[in-house]
Amino acid sequence: MIPKNESPRSGIADAGYSRFELRAAYVSLFSMSCGPRRDGECLAQIKDIEEMTHVSNEKAGTITTAEPTVEKETRSEEELDLPWQVVVHNDPVNLMSYVTMAFQRVFGYPREKAERHMLEVHHNGRSILWSGMREPAELYVQQLHGYLLLATLEKTG
Repeated sequence: MIPKNESPRSGIADAGYSRFELRAAYVSLFSMSCGPRRDGECLAQIKDIEEMTHVSNEKAGTITTAEPTVEKETRSEEELDLPWQVVVHNDPVNLMSYVTMAFQRVFGYPREKAERHMLEVHHNGRSILWSGMREPAELYVQQLHGYLLLATLEKTG
């Protein structure tokens, strides 16, 4: 236990340890290194890399950050608007009642419609549960995965 009037570091030199100070000299997304020393100071190395921003400060070091890249949309609006299908595949693990309940919760189907799709999955190996725009279809697939059902997203056409 440390006495109230002493700092926790007061006995460091007495115990044979030497004091040192850590300084940030160079911070990069790719590596951390310290450049050549001059008069006990660590000078930062600035590497010329395309699309990089460098901020220098002799005492704090150099911070390198990558510039954001802008990607252009290569798909046409028609391609994004094509109907997508949410397909559920058969698995030997889940109970029929559980699958029916999942269809009711995810899609809001009445019990009869959910049971009809569940039986189609059971007998045919798959059932198309929903068709429409891609973004809601991706959400439905993700929700079905949350119920541990094997669901895929397929493009029609």
